[in-house]
Formats: sequence, structure tokens, C-alpha cells
Amino acid sequence: MVGKQGSTVSQELPFTPRQEALLEALGDPTRRLILARLRGGPLAVVAIASGLPVSRPAVSQHLRVLKDAGLVVDRPEANRRLYSIDPGGLAELRAMLDSFWAAALTQFKDVVEH
Repeated sequence: MVGKQGSTVSQELPFTPRQEALLEALGDPTRRLILARLRGGPLAVVAIASGLPVSRPAVSQHLRVLKDAGLVVDRPEANRRLYSIDPGGLAELRAMLDSFWAAALTQFKDVVEH
């Protein structure tokens, strides 16, 4: 029955597969820390990993998830890769979250008017 519950729940969620990927990527606290570090601008894996409680290879794996979700991009520079926040992915995430806010405001307006 648990398998059926999982599939039923996912069918009821109002998210596209792309939105699910965005939310899944942000579900891990290490990935959220990585995004927070990238707010200051592009960084190499070594700089991103500095001070994190995970190894550099683990940071690379987290960056892969964030990249696959469209939240970060990378570019080569000399013998390393620099990672930065992808504005397009962030805009998509914001639009998704804004839709919740818009729905809440509409419901509030309806309650106030009635």
C-alpha cells in the first residue's frame, strides 16, 4: 500500500517535473549552503567546499544536482571550473513560489470581500 500512496501523492502535486527538480535540489541543506555561498559570485569547487562538513567530491556531486535542476551554471577558467547561480533557474523558482503567494492573496481577498 505504501507504493500506491507514494504514486497517488505525486500525481496530486501541482508541480511540473521541472519544478519538482528545483524543489528536490533545494531539499538538501548542503545544497542550500552551496547556493548561499554562490550569492557572492562565481566560485571554484575548492572555495565552495571550504569549511563545509562534506568532501570536495561530495560538493561536486551536490553541484551536479543543482546544475541539473537549473539552479547553477559552470564555466571553465584555466584548469578549474567556476560555478555561479543561474538567474534563469532562480527566476523559475521565484515564479513558482510567487504563484503560491498570489493564490494566498486571492483567497484572502475573497474572504475579506465576503
